[in-house]
Amino acid sequence: MKKPVTWFLACVLLYAAMPAFVAPSGNSIQQAAAAGADELPVIGTYEHLKQLLKTNWEHFSFAEAQKSAAAAPPAAGRADRIAAYSATNVQVQGVDEADVVKTDGTYLYQATPDDVRIIRASPANAMKLMSRLTYQDGQFRPLELYVDEKRLIVIGHSNAPALSGNSRLAAHVPAAVQALVYDIKDKQNPKLTRRLELDGEYLSSRKIGSSLYLIANKRINPHLILEQNEEAPGPVYRDSARGDDYQTIPYQEIRYFPEAIQPAYLLAAGINLDDPRHPLSVHAYLGAGENIYASPSNLYVAVTAQPAPAEGVKAFKRALLPQPLPPDNTSTAVYRFALKNGTLSLDGKGMVPGRILNQFSMDEHGTYLRIATTSGDVWRTDEGISKNNLYVLDERLNITGKLEGIAPGERIYSVRFMGERAYMVTFKKVDPLFVIDLKQPNAPTVLGALKIPGYSDYLHPYDEHHIIGFGKDAIADKEWAYYQGMKVALFDVTDVNNPKEAFKTVIGDRGTDSDLLSNHKALLFSLEKHLLAFPVTVRELTDAQKTAGDFRGYGQFVFQGAYVYRLDLQHGFTLRGRITHLSAADYKQAGVDWYESEKNVQRILLIGDTLYTVSRAAVEAHDLSTMQKLGSLSLFQLPQISVTSARSVLR
Repeated sequence: MKKPVTWFLACVLLYAAMPAFVAPSGNSIQQAAAAGADELPVIGTYEHLKQLLKTNWEHFSFAEAQKSAAAAPPAAGRADRIAAYSATNVQVQGVDEADVVKTDGTYLYQATPDDVRIIRASPANAMKLMSRLTYQDGQFRPLELYVDEKRLIVIGHSNAPALSGNSRLAAHVPAAVQALVYDIKDKQNPKLTRRLELDGEYLSSRKIGSSLYLIANKRINPHLILEQNEEAPGPVYRDSARGDDYQTIPYQEIRYFPEAIQPAYLLAAGINLDDPRHPLSVHAYLGAGENIYASPSNLYVAVTAQPAPAEGVKAFKRALLPQPLPPDNTSTAVYRFALKNGTLSLDGKGMVPGRILNQFSMDEHGTYLRIATTSGDVWRTDEGISKNNLYVLDERLNITGKLEGIAPGERIYSVRFMGERAYMVTFKKVDPLFVIDLKQPNAPTVLGALKIPGYSDYLHPYDEHHIIGFGKDAIADKEWAYYQGMKVALFDVTDVNNPKEAFKTVIGDRGTDSDLLSNHKALLFSLEKHLLAFPVTVRELTDAQKTAGDFRGYGQFVFQGAYVYRLDLQHGFTLRGRITHLSAADYKQAGVDWYESEKNVQRILLIGDTLYTVSRAAVEAHDLSTMQKLGSLSLFQLPQISVTSARSVLR
């Protein structure tokens, strides 16, 4: 079939915006991996920084355009088994991840863009707002938080004037990442005990015991650096335990990622919060991080590698004439930091062909790192068509095993590693779920595959022989498929050669969505209590649309709130109830669409046998066995119970 002219022009224009890079050969990939981390070159001087940016900033711009065009939502994680109360659903057991709501079994801790709330949740019929941390100067915006027995840690962006040198050199981004540490022994009067501050934007963080690791990207403007003669200082940081002065990281201490030079700094910081004498340890690298994965002993930063441009590709860009397109040889560089008692040290780097989807594309198992990538392009039909791959890297981050060319013409939508197996979902028209054997690290193999309509954005372990997929149902039409309602499926992989879809349920019609599909922390799961719950915004087709068989049309808004299921291996998914914070008047006023509202349920938590749904506007409690409402707390028009400024002087 002849392709339309518009399709051809779109391909040409898309290709013109792609980075003019050629990927390293297989040998050079291995050489890059084998090089020790201590061999990372140092920037050294401001003049050398200029030279690096002059050589590479144009390629960064093209790469950013390509990443934006192909960006996929981050996928998701794993929760510890729920005992007395639920924990945040995290990827790796023992490695905590920050979230907007957490509980310690008695209190709820909630971060909003305006404040942080400490709420006594138990008993459910007497919930009470204990304290509210506000930042009236408007210089701090909370994003996420951690909580443990001793402290509350609030991570957010400071919008104060640019920290480092000439503000014209900084991109228009938040000036700094702050981590505010509170003593919460007195829930009605939290005390700010420490403030940690990093130049740039928040990328991610992890907390392992009392050790906090904070990662930020500090973007810089290469144009202005190349234009001016005045030397701009390096990135800065501050630890209130060492005073109020900012510490500048000199160029002699800033290294750079040769495979991924970008006009940005990656700042990796660590601290042991139990030791007040332990200063914030900060390392800076030229080249921003993109995805973060952490095990209890290592943190991995993945970035898209940027090899040197090919003259032939440059000429093609200039001419924009029809001719064979060279393959997309994008690679991913992985940098490993050893973690110990709040300190980080770069001790390994490797490289694999292709690009990763998100943090769940990586997994550490023993001394190996497993990583799944997609190479090529879905829209191509020649040798540059997309293919999906899985690589196993050894202790030195050399490729020791690989499985390439999975599902040509499709891309990865989700990956989950479970022990000596990996589960991979690719998609274009149907959803192949691949079961991959990793018992022999040097020879990964596909054990079996299941092809069904739709796809899974997130895979979550149920038990050793079952896995839950969260995504969208789909209807195929000629070359493409159109996603429909939200689909939740339980896959039986007892027979690894013949995986089966044991049960499934579909919520709503086209347009139905859930935060869970882009953020694993939105899931509440308990195997022991047969409980599955998550927030969802439901859209449904009108009778006229259904009669017309309109599978391309979007449904109308009908619900926002929590869906609560019983899930077991005998009956599958049984809907226990739907909990909404919207009133009847809200639904009447909603019309066809709905928007981000203060009343949207964000998280569902469990304390004992009480289910708590949390929005920015309210907390509601329901009995898990009967789904009867036990109590509620309005969070509208909150009193100024406790006010703490991010500018507080700490002594």
